[in-house]
Amino acid sequence: MSQFDALFQPLKINKLTIRNRVVSTAHAEVYATDGGMTTDRYVKYYEEKAKGGCGLCICGGSSVVSIDSPQSWWSSVNLSTDRIIEHFQNLADAVHKHGGKIMIQITHMGRRSRWDGENWPNLMSPSGIREPVHRATCKVIEEEEIWRIIGDFAQAARRAKEGGLDGVELSAVHQHMIDQFWSPRVNKRTDQWGGTFENRMRFGMEVLKAVREEVGRDFAVGMRITGDEFHPDGLNHDDMKEIATYYNATGLLDYFGVVGSGCDTHNTLANVIPNMSYPPEPFLHLAAGIKEVVDVPVIHAQNIKDPNQAQRILEAGYVDFVGMTRAHIADPHIIAKIKMNQVDQIRQCVGANYCIDRQYMGLDVLCIQNAATSREYMGLPHIIEKTDGPIRNVVVVGGGPGGMESARVAAERGHKVTLIERGDELGGQVAIAAKAPQRDQMAGITRWLAMELERLGVDIRLGTAADADLIREFKPDVCVLATGGRPFVEQNPAWGAEEGLVVSSWDILNGTVEPGKNVLIYDTICEFSGMSAADYLASKGSLVELVTDDIKPGVGIGGTTFPTYYRSLYEKEVIMTSDLLLEKVYREGDKLVAVLENEYTAAQEERVVDQIVIENGTRANDELYYALKAESRNKGQIDNETLFAAAPQPVLADGGDGMILWRLGDCVSQRNVHAALYDALRLCKDL
Repeated sequence: MSQFDALFQPLKINKLTIRNRVVSTAHAEVYATDGGMTTDRYVKYYEEKAKGGCGLCICGGSSVVSIDSPQSWWSSVNLSTDRIIEHFQNLADAVHKHGGKIMIQITHMGRRSRWDGENWPNLMSPSGIREPVHRATCKVIEEEEIWRIIGDFAQAARRAKEGGLDGVELSAVHQHMIDQFWSPRVNKRTDQWGGTFENRMRFGMEVLKAVREEVGRDFAVGMRITGDEFHPDGLNHDDMKEIATYYNATGLLDYFGVVGSGCDTHNTLANVIPNMSYPPEPFLHLAAGIKEVVDVPVIHAQNIKDPNQAQRILEAGYVDFVGMTRAHIADPHIIAKIKMNQVDQIRQCVGANYCIDRQYMGLDVLCIQNAATSREYMGLPHIIEKTDGPIRNVVVVGGGPGGMESARVAAERGHKVTLIERGDELGGQVAIAAKAPQRDQMAGITRWLAMELERLGVDIRLGTAADADLIREFKPDVCVLATGGRPFVEQNPAWGAEEGLVVSSWDILNGTVEPGKNVLIYDTICEFSGMSAADYLASKGSLVELVTDDIKPGVGIGGTTFPTYYRSLYEKEVIMTSDLLLEKVYREGDKLVAVLENEYTAAQEERVVDQIVIENGTRANDELYYALKAESRNKGQIDNETLFAAAPQPVLADGGDGMILWRLGDCVSQRNVHAALYDALRLCKDL
């Protein structure tokens, strides 16, 4: 652990001693349901991080102080009512008993929200300028409302203190109300709240003074800011250094949290939570710049994923605390594993951004590769305990993520596990995805699983095609089928898959088929595979048109990820076309003709190309399942009531003879990596 000494140096924020230099920074969890209360799910999510050794958790990204700043859209915490106090007490107790500290970010979002829900408020901004991402049109905030909201900030801070939390963080980032007043991009006022530097600073300063007056000098109060909005009409790095200096001089702030980029357009939003296409800590220099002009600790969190990276940043003195938020979503026990010299066992974040992209769809935050995260309240474990029941002979077929997770969990339980994979390497569809530009880090998901299988002594049989006879030879007590799927290019016979007129996105990404010169991609799924194939082909010099029958290419990709695809595809001059169905394909000389039909008018048009690529999802490889189903004890069936409750399958307790047969992932129906891992965990944790 000595190589990570810098991570474990305690440091004070105000009178608060943080046991190490690692922070889980504020993010919108979408778990504060029941009117914005910190539910059991919420509490256990943060308790797990504290149990795993995290020094400071700042919870409740974008938690609201006023009832006219909508809370329910992403289920942030509601600090506009005293009802939250008792809930905070439960949260604080849960974190404190494991030695951690807990603060909350508080805000009024101003224009950065939606008006069409909950209380249907009129959204406000300093000058009534609409917000692009949420398409919110706003009113000009009036002076009476300004002072009301300042008071709301103070009362929210009081509730946090009375609830036993260790501090509050004022959100002055992502174009929330405070930095809306700061930024000339949206503050066009000429009264005392706009125009000059001091006037633009006034709202945030009054908020800070009111909060400090309410909670006293000994309560931790920080502020999260951007280091540069990355807008030509916004605040640049020099502006932000001036602002940080100005607020620091008051002596009323105990720390600054610094991130890079504005957040009020789709393009800048993608910068704020950098996905795997970004380099490590791409905006560290901005935080370091702010640290040069303030005399309180600085926290920085953007794409800091592993302990070596964190150690290097701290040793160099760029910042005082490293935010490793997504790293804790992937593995809430990351700090404990570092302490125990188990660095190789850390399930490292790959930057898939499944977590935050779900949040921007109004869904709960989940991890693409750790199905236990946020499901602690259901009893899904991060640490798999050994069984106290019989040791079973478990055979898993399929070396994709679902099969590998099944084998890992079964082996952790202490069972004898054999994993059979027909290919020459593990990884399944993840290995295909990782071959695309911008997606190489996806391989980290299955690389970790492979390392765990080796550590646990799983018998891995590569290059082995499993049939029913082979499975019978193993005489398994439990057989888990995770045989995946295959590209579903034959759905429409007129596409000509049988005649070899079209190829799949898998063929392209695997290199099975050479890229054509002039290529049409038809994508019905509108997630990663089609966009990845387009990006890959364009990078090889192909002229590409990406066509979908949906409302736009990539519509199923979340808000922090589709912009990085769009940047790449537009740079490579990929044509993106929506609302067209691929009716049929025919050959004309040495060319292929794609007949496209408008979804709304039925008007047809044609494209003459060299190659047609189909992305139409998958169909299950279920032949082995049906070959074994009849002879299995449970006839291959999974009890949904117990599965959904994460309870043991009844067949495990029935005492019968013969093989239990389960299947999961794409060999049932097309789903995704998380779904396969989730099913594997909730089925195998009780073996």
